[in-house]
Amino acid sequence: MGHLLMVESWVGAMSTLLPRGIRDGGHRFSFLTRDVHHYLRAWNRPGAHPLLSAENVLSAETNDVPSLIEHVAKLQPALGFDGVLTSCDYYLGATAHLAQSLGLPGSPPEAVARACNKDQTRLVLRDAGVPGPAFALADSASGLREAALALGFPLVIKPVDLCAGMFVRKVSNEAELNEAVRELEGFPVNARGQRRSATVLLEELLTGPEVSVEAVTAHGRTTVVGVTDKSVGGEPWFVETGHMFPATLDDETERAATAVAVAAVEALGLDNTVTHTELKLTPAGPRIVEVNPRPAGNQITELIRRVTGIDLPAVHAQLAVGEPPRLTANSTGAGSAAISFLLPPRTGPIRRIDGVEDVHEADGVVDSTFKPAGHVAGAASSNNNYLGHVMTTDPQLGAARARAEAAVDSLQVIYAEDLVKA
Repeated sequence: MGHLLMVESWVGAMSTLLPRGIRDGGHRFSFLTRDVHHYLRAWNRPGAHPLLSAENVLSAETNDVPSLIEHVAKLQPALGFDGVLTSCDYYLGATAHLAQSLGLPGSPPEAVARACNKDQTRLVLRDAGVPGPAFALADSASGLREAALALGFPLVIKPVDLCAGMFVRKVSNEAELNEAVRELEGFPVNARGQRRSATVLLEELLTGPEVSVEAVTAHGRTTVVGVTDKSVGGEPWFVETGHMFPATLDDETERAATAVAVAAVEALGLDNTVTHTELKLTPAGPRIVEVNPRPAGNQITELIRRVTGIDLPAVHAQLAVGEPPRLTANSTGAGSAAISFLLPPRTGPIRRIDGVEDVHEADGVVDSTFKPAGHVAGAASSNNNYLGHVMTTDPQLGAARARAEAAVDSLQVIYAEDLVKA
């Protein structure tokens, strides 16, 4: 049994799936955070927060990497960590540095930095000849306008250091670009109290279906677990509205997509990690959207587990303690699994969501969760503002998505208009 140190976590599904994966792998963990209340505030289900099932809940400033390394070095003789991991993008770099400082397994910190910073990713992949969009980087409004005019509208504007699609949007002209820049300038610190980079990425607008390639790299060898079909909507935003595993691609397209994803992982120098690589299948071939050195979010790992039996959060823990990853697929009876998200029709407090009970009982539904009455819906502009989800399975390849989407389409969000007026 290995003892893992988990440094921070996402507060969504992965805050449950990663502790489960650690335990199912026969390991235990301690949880280290700078703000335990961040997790307690986000937990709205019965029972204790799964992160608090940790053997130890430790407190330290996790945003200051040198002091974090010094602090954990003092803990190590007493607690004896065998591995370090996180599920949260904002702490992947700190975790890589910690693992290296303790002589534990992990991906090289410089490779993690290249993957976690979208500006560095673009530069490395371009130099390596891995296909992606035309792009430009700028750190001022005037620089962005010059870059936009050189690239030509429409474009996609992206912060280089945020997640969940936050502030990623299509801009079709200079006025929309200026509006997007003002919004970014109004968000100088992320949700974890980390000051953001001023650098902004402008990209050519890629067209075509979006997929993600889920893979595991261990000791320099990358194994592709499968390809996920992604649904994106809400233009000008790029909100993920659902996923299905496996994607129903022809063999040639799947080979091309996985080859580009593996080339990106290798170019970035990632190793001993699970990766989630998003691509657009453009008319000119697959193009990299981004590479994430951690298991996929939005419960994609759960879709994979329900079809193949492979639990990527558990694999994440196995790699952290230096174990060989368990990647043998087993028959589960499911040919496909899908998740569809309920997006808020608009902002405002929710009175109720009609149709929830019918969805819970619908054929093929294996999981569904929705926000309670009184929840204040945000704008449908990022993956952070879902009102709920429906997960389905189906014995047939490619059939689970229709079930999930039909279930979500049957729901009706009722707003508490009287509270809005008050």
